[in-house]
Amino acid sequence: MIRLTELTIDRVETFAVALPTRRSFGVSGGAVTVAGRPSVRVLVKVSADGVHGWGEATPIPAWTYETAESIVTTIDRYLAPAVLGMPVWDLDGVDAAFDRAINRGFTIGAPLAKSAVDTALHDLLGRAAGVPLGVLWGRRRTETVELGWIVSGQSPAEVGECVAEGRDQGYRAFKVKIGLHDEDTDVAVAAAVREHAPGAPLWVDANQGYTAPAALRMARRLEPLGVTALEQPLPANDVAGLRRLRDSSPVPVALDESLRHPSDLATFVRLEAVDIAIAKVQRSGGLTLSRRLCALAEDSGVQLMGSGLTDSDLGLAASLHLFAAFGIDTPVDLNGRQFIESPYAGPTVRIEDGIAHVPDGPGLGVEVDETVVRELAVDVLEARPQ
Repeated sequence: MIRLTELTIDRVETFAVALPTRRSFGVSGGAVTVAGRPSVRVLVKVSADGVHGWGEATPIPAWTYETAESIVTTIDRYLAPAVLGMPVWDLDGVDAAFDRAINRGFTIGAPLAKSAVDTALHDLLGRAAGVPLGVLWGRRRTETVELGWIVSGQSPAEVGECVAEGRDQGYRAFKVKIGLHDEDTDVAVAAAVREHAPGAPLWVDANQGYTAPAALRMARRLEPLGVTALEQPLPANDVAGLRRLRDSSPVPVALDESLRHPSDLATFVRLEAVDIAIAKVQRSGGLTLSRRLCALAEDSGVQLMGSGLTDSDLGLAASLHLFAAFGIDTPVDLNGRQFIESPYAGPTVRIEDGIAHVPDGPGLGVEVDETVVRELAVDVLEARPQ
């Protein structure tokens, strides 16, 4: 019998893997996936006395500052040495060790890298105990989570085909990436989605792409379309602008990139500058801090929505466990399956008609084939020809 109190971290390994890309995907900052080009994800394996757990980091330089190269070196050279020999159960202590190794600075530092290790530790703990994360945490309020189909980069004339594909796969909710075009085109894309999906839940995400005046103009133009949320319209650190926008916007303002650390949310709550908080595992440095952020939102009366980072199946499962724990009942943006494949995953997350079933297996509930991981691995630190 495995005694959790005796498990200590003895190895942390990183694998940058090239995953097949299904279609292109972009945000206001640039491309996230490109059709015909592999999508690199960094998988992390944490070992303790013969038990293993897996986590994932999704490098998106167009969204945040971490690259595949920086994630690998941050984990290998800073985070892993800081936690070797620590008890696996001491997640709070691991978080403190992370902050000593890579300082938080203004907000959280290297959240994607920290998230991969933190998630792998959760997976390891669940596997050692033989239970899924919901049992480990003592909270799972729902068994399924509804997903939204993503519309990004299409012209108004192309939207119908994208929406039809989502509806054919059973999706009943849609999220539109805006800030990719001029204001008129952004509104036209959202209007085309509404035309092809009347009555469907619909929300938009600007990924920090607007100024405050432009965001207010957009909110007023989007309200008649029945848009339920305007996600991160302004730069993450524009606290004053987001507060003014929240006071004037006819559409609820949701914060994503602004909420790296739970203390960020505390600031927005004190200033009455947030309608909706987006829960996102990697952005907040993993499940440990994400649970704190979600609990703070819940206790402060702030609505929670959910999102991801075009994760493969490990990241998808981690998000589902988090969202289920807090009973998030609005559609969420976990779009990995729409854009990339996860050939390393055996038994894994089941999605049917746009509904994801929270895994019941131990830990994350995703069985990783390490042989496939090693076959997919690439050396992102290899010198490139000039």
